[in-house]
Amino acid sequence: MDYLPLIIFVVAYTGFIWRQHSKSWTALVAALVLVVFYAFGVLSSPEAGGSQLKFIFGQVLHWNVLGLMTSMMLLSFILEESHLPEVLAERLVERSGNARMALFWVVMLTGFFSIFLCNVSCVLLVAPVALSLTRKLKMSPVRPLICLAIASNLQGVATLIGDPPSMLMAGHMKLTFNDFFFYQGKPGIFWVVEIGAIASMVVVYLALRPFSKKIDIHDRVKPRSWVPSILIGVLVLILACASSIDKSFTWFAGTVGMLTAAFAALWYVKVVAWGGWKKLFKSVDWETLLFLIGMFIMVQSLSDAGWLQKIADSISTVAAGNMFLAFVLIVGVSVFVSGLVDNVPFLVAMIPVADSVARSFSAEGGFEKVPLMMFGLLAGACLGGNITPIGAAANVVAIGILKKEGYPVTFWQFMRIGLPFTIVAVLAGCSLIWFVWS
Repeated sequence: MDYLPLIIFVVAYTGFIWRQHSKSWTALVAALVLVVFYAFGVLSSPEAGGSQLKFIFGQVLHWNVLGLMTSMMLLSFILEESHLPEVLAERLVERSGNARMALFWVVMLTGFFSIFLCNVSCVLLVAPVALSLTRKLKMSPVRPLICLAIASNLQGVATLIGDPPSMLMAGHMKLTFNDFFFYQGKPGIFWVVEIGAIASMVVVYLALRPFSKKIDIHDRVKPRSWVPSILIGVLVLILACASSIDKSFTWFAGTVGMLTAAFAALWYVKVVAWGGWKKLFKSVDWETLLFLIGMFIMVQSLSDAGWLQKIADSISTVAAGNMFLAFVLIVGVSVFVSGLVDNVPFLVAMIPVADSVARSFSAEGGFEKVPLMMFGLLAGACLGGNITPIGAAANVVAIGILKKEGYPVTFWQFMRIGLPFTIVAVLAGCSLIWFVWS
């Protein structure tokens, strides 16, 4: 039955590509089929050590990651309702000399928000400001919105709470919030992302060169409340100090995140009454959460059947003991595949593969090369999503906004900005990873 998990995974992944609008249900159905097989003994996990179902629902589903993701979705929505992001964007615009610099700083602001909030929310928060500016200029908003999306994708993995891939990596490597800045006494993934961001902003600046006029802001937006931003700030501080409480990243981040989100939800509904529970419920991306649940189970089944180890062995064989070649293969494959499909399922599948390859270059039983391969995988998988308009959720949202505005975007239009942006960011960021961790 070693082929059974592989067949189910391939069929499901094919469904993700051809029927993206129903990928969550595809993943969930595939996972339910596998759970049935585990329940009746057709499949088994050597890691379970007891009840197969208890192992799957207790450990495989990574409740800490799911809890943290859910809480950040709720907090992002409530922050959006406060209008504070729009206020900050307008302040940046007022201090810019012309439309080009104004849009450049709006893009930078989007990237900054993405360090702490989900990418889709950041695009939705700042896109109205960019659209307003381009309307005043009577120019196409295509380039600014593409730049918003790719900047958001880049910065999303800088911290633990910015994007699902960061949370997935943290869950596997047991990373704390602080580890994203300095891990084992060396620069963490945050600095890799920032080096890539600095380098790639040259591409963004060049892409915005047609916007050279001066512009004024009228009808300024006022913040409705500072409470959501304070709550998010407090959550960030708590997570930064949480390493001594939950070193294995198993419960604390998700628990604190959900408690903070629950408090914010009560404040939103009962105190300021900006909306009801139904509106809050709809703000959560349930499809993404269901999709991840399905992917966690599918990837575990591949691991139990030995397929992930076979992929890792293949990479090691091709590399033939050459650690640099193995690193390049992992980064290259990550960039290429993530440009075609969503990076979340790919990352879930590749994390154990990269871990296995890294350990093959470590001392027996060691893990000193794990950060090298893992950070390379994370950088490649997340930056690769910037190549095409379907490579990341933020891209899809930005393209959808443009379509509603009457500006349909082709693959080539997106890639003219996304591809050079990705090349520059990957080369800069991954050079730092190799220099520090090899």
